[in-house]
Amino acid sequence: MKKIIIVDDEPNIVMTLEYTFKKNNFEVFIARDGSEALEILETVIPNVIILDVMMPKVDGYQTLKLIKGNEKLANTKVVFLTAKNKASDIEKGLKLGADKYLTKPFSIKKIVSEIKELTA
Repeated sequence: MKKIIIVDDEPNIVMTLEYTFKKNNFEVFIARDGSEALEILETVIPNVIILDVMMPKVDGYQTLKLIKGNEKLANTKVVFLTAKNKASDIEKGLKLGADKYLTKPFSIKKIVSEIKELTA
């Protein structure tokens, strides 16, 4: 079973994504901010991480830097899902090593197909 970590501080988004990916046979882990995600990553090597940018404590950009610095996570795909939709935000996210950069509001079908494509 593929593993996914959803990192977002917005409960409605987390609930929607968690439900959807469980229905699509993913083992789902939830983190409310970057520091919680990093704690989970000490014991779980996911196939993919969905990461918000604007979060308390550790933001998505900083979290991604730490993920990319961890050799154990070299094969983990990272997808930004964020309201930050300026070209400069997207460029920054991709430069830091994100595999995809998706913006809110989002289509759940599009996210599922993007994630399935990344983890195929």
